[in-house]
Amino acid sequence: MELKAMYLYAAVLAVLLCSSVNFIQSPTDVLGPVALLEPTPSSARDFGAVVSDAPFAVMRPESPDDIALLLGALSSTAPSPRATVAAVGAGHSLHGQAQARDGIVVETRALPRDVHVVSARAHGGDDDATVRAYADVGAGALWVEVLEECLKLGLAPPSWTDYLYLTVGGTLSNGGISGQTFKHGPQISNVLQLEVVTGKGEVVTCSPIEIPELFFAVLGGLGQFGIITRARIPLQLAPPKVRWVRAFYDSFETFTGDQELLVSMPEQVDYVEGFMVLNEQSLHSSSVAFPAQLNFSPDFGSKGRKKVYYCIEFAVHDFQQDGSRADHVVELVSAKLSYLRPHVYSVEVSYFDFLNRVRMEEESLRSRGLWDVPHPWLNVFVPKHGITQFKGLLMDTVSADDFEGPILVYPLLTDKWDGNTSAVVPAAPDGVMYIFGVLRSTDPARCGRACVDSIMARHRRVADEACRDGGGGGRGIGAKQYLARQPSPARWRDHFGAGWGRFAARKARFDPLHVLGPGQGIFPRTDSAGSM
Repeated sequence: MELKAMYLYAAVLAVLLCSSVNFIQSPTDVLGPVALLEPTPSSARDFGAVVSDAPFAVMRPESPDDIALLLGALSSTAPSPRATVAAVGAGHSLHGQAQARDGIVVETRALPRDVHVVSARAHGGDDDATVRAYADVGAGALWVEVLEECLKLGLAPPSWTDYLYLTVGGTLSNGGISGQTFKHGPQISNVLQLEVVTGKGEVVTCSPIEIPELFFAVLGGLGQFGIITRARIPLQLAPPKVRWVRAFYDSFETFTGDQELLVSMPEQVDYVEGFMVLNEQSLHSSSVAFPAQLNFSPDFGSKGRKKVYYCIEFAVHDFQQDGSRADHVVELVSAKLSYLRPHVYSVEVSYFDFLNRVRMEEESLRSRGLWDVPHPWLNVFVPKHGITQFKGLLMDTVSADDFEGPILVYPLLTDKWDGNTSAVVPAAPDGVMYIFGVLRSTDPARCGRACVDSIMARHRRVADEACRDGGGGGRGIGAKQYLARQPSPARWRDHFGAGWGRFAARKARFDPLHVLGPGQGIFPRTDSAGSM
């Protein structure tokens, strides 16, 4: 290990001592046999496939100490390091956020990905048992790997993402949302402890009571303060089965009203999402994973007079062997909804299959050649008062005839988001905001680079309008983008609003030379990176 450390430290110094990393022809010329590798085409590609910034080298660390050695060497070269570092997990960023032009990409999937479950059950006076359990997880582990290990003991984390093939460190650096978020909060609100390598190369264990400033900084911190290497995640009892329900609507107001009714019943309902149904393909693709026959054949209208439909999906956990309680709850809840009669459909599935439902949609898209394609997505948190206005802005940019992909729309409760984290949500006086997720796949045969650029420009105009403050009689909604890369540092300051001062102070404390997260474009590199 000492020899490896010497190789890596000497390699990094060689990079730093050159006036430009571009003067070195190959990482292996100076880095010896151990730590850094030549970049590959995948090093400059992500799921969004709209930005490609090639790094100088790639690191596949065997331990957090490897990362610490790299960052420690880079951060010791004040006033400004010669190279920046970006951490990448499963590579599902959308706009190059996990890339590092002429820098070093750290592939966290190379770290140990063990999942260690600790469980203790305290029995009360009744049949119920309170579970105090957690999982210590390597940050490079995929959430599906966490789920598989936890289910062996009948346990699972309470909060999820829709797609499970993302790394733990990746979602915790952003937010992590799904249909459970209204009940349990995002994934960043469901963390007990973290191990982090800061931008200064320090390996730190932190929690809400131990070095809390770092703990809350990195949660939703967009990779700006440190690289998460381990996480302790709370667990709860996992149901064997889930009763999964879908109901259809032809009114946006009725659709959102019923969603808000559902999220007001957390004792009965465990998951709430929804989506827009724009066309026949939209109806079909959204039903790939739903194992029930849908006898829903709506009239989408004619060109120029298109009609949009909506679908709510909710789920109830089923702990009973015969499913009687879940069926009863679904019956009671459904009776309160104002969906298009008789178009409500219910099916029983295993808990694993329910959480892994998007995998089937992925396989469908792969079979059609629509997975490894550009994804000009738009994700926006919209306060409740602005959802109708935002829908109007959005639909002005969407052609229902040929749109490919889901448009998610569902409510979240702002009081489930810990304000100490770095994540940004809009002000919502009534405590309700919606996520609008425009998850488009573009077919290269029909939509080339100019087409993708045009879509992104339209999305930018929608976001600009929606994210403007609506105070003083303005038309802005006060929304906030999610998983986005802002076009300039000034726009990042607008995004953080009143929280910018805290965010900048955290950067100065934990990554004063701006080594980390260059792909986000938040902190520009200067000769005096430590000055704000």
